[in-house]
Amino acid sequence: MFERRWALFRQIQYGTGFVVFWLLVFILAYSHYFYVAPSCFDNRQNGSETGVDCDGSCSRICAVDVQQPQALWARSFRVSEGQYNAVAYIENKNKIAASPELSYTFALYDQSGLITERKGKTILPPDSVYPVFEARIDTQGRVPTQTFITLDPIGLWLPATVGRDQFTITNRKLTNADDKPRLDATVRNNALTAAEKVEVVATIFDTHGNALTSSRTFLDTIAPRTEANAVFTWPEPIAKTVRSCEVPTDVLLAIDLSGSMDSDSVKPPQPLTAVLTAARAFVERLKDTDQAGVVTFATHALLTQPLTHAIQTVTEGISKLSISPKEQTGSTNTGEAFTTALTELTSKDHSTEARKVIVLLTDGLATAPDKDPEAVALQNAQLAKDSGVTVFAIGLGKQVNMEFIKQLASSPTQAYQALTTSDVDRIYQTITASLCEDGAAVIDIIPKTDASFAPLQ
Repeated sequence: MFERRWALFRQIQYGTGFVVFWLLVFILAYSHYFYVAPSCFDNRQNGSETGVDCDGSCSRICAVDVQQPQALWARSFRVSEGQYNAVAYIENKNKIAASPELSYTFALYDQSGLITERKGKTILPPDSVYPVFEARIDTQGRVPTQTFITLDPIGLWLPATVGRDQFTITNRKLTNADDKPRLDATVRNNALTAAEKVEVVATIFDTHGNALTSSRTFLDTIAPRTEANAVFTWPEPIAKTVRSCEVPTDVLLAIDLSGSMDSDSVKPPQPLTAVLTAARAFVERLKDTDQAGVVTFATHALLTQPLTHAIQTVTEGISKLSISPKEQTGSTNTGEAFTTALTELTSKDHSTEARKVIVLLTDGLATAPDKDPEAVALQNAQLAKDSGVTVFAIGLGKQVNMEFIKQLASSPTQAYQALTTSDVDRIYQTITASLCEDGAAVIDIIPKTDASFAPLQ
């Protein structure tokens, strides 16, 4: 009986061992051929993940944990006939979440409807506003009046160690605004790692926050804690678009020294004294980067002070101006004042990076040359304006022909009437302010690179 029980026990042992053996073989085979370990790319929520392939041990950030980016504005800027750059500012409010794959679509419209679309992809660093730039969009000769950008939902969010503070921008310098514009700036990489394939977009805004123009450049590499020069160019002049306190100005004061300026109906008498005081104050308000010069005119025009940065020299020269005895009964050659001023503004004395401005003050009509002096004055004023000169015109006194003054100026808003000499200084102050108020308050330069993104895992 005992032997029979022992034999049964041994059979059970052998049978169990056999089953266990083949079970282990099956498990090992299954593990080898069919089992997939949890990963950040298996389209399943497993392991330490808090979402499908995101958070936990994965570098991906779950989309439910972030805010989708928002487009703040989009604009198109003319590059050449039928060619436009499209620019948009995109805000990413996430403090550390960034994306290497932001897909977007620009749509350009005119009054007839859609002109064209342009699709693209870009990176989106964290915690700031970043530009999206598409260059040279062909509009088939049509002029865009509206530009929109549509952002696709971002599926890939990654941590980023640095954002806008990775870079510092200094030494902005805009030159040749009225010819071949160029903007230079210094880009410093503040990070401890190199910045690779840095895209840098420069946008110029007016005082109302409206974008006026934009350009883009690329820097291959900026080493850690070092600087690189970024250069932006435009194929066409932007001086008429960009009126910036950051852009220097070369200004010629054209002052009427005809006999009527000595004593007329303007109170108090001898208006020239008040005019010269206001002119000196105007020059003193110019910036160190500006240049000033003086043209006086009566029967003929004379360049009494060439363009110079030496403001004190200009003001001292203005103080010495007077009406010569022979001009007490002389004429007013307004047309020659414009040609003399334009000659100086196009001479070697003119800074190529500076805007050109003429501020003309007169108390009467043009009376010289003998044949149609008003027509000559208007023609010469137009020559100056066609050469990129901004003309401000001041008519002094109640008897001045303001229609004539408005035609001399670049626009009616740049023509002024000083009813009394006390108005002259106020008008000069207004002109000083207008040199900046219609143009760029900010030159915004924003770099971005994917060097700071966490590796995908």
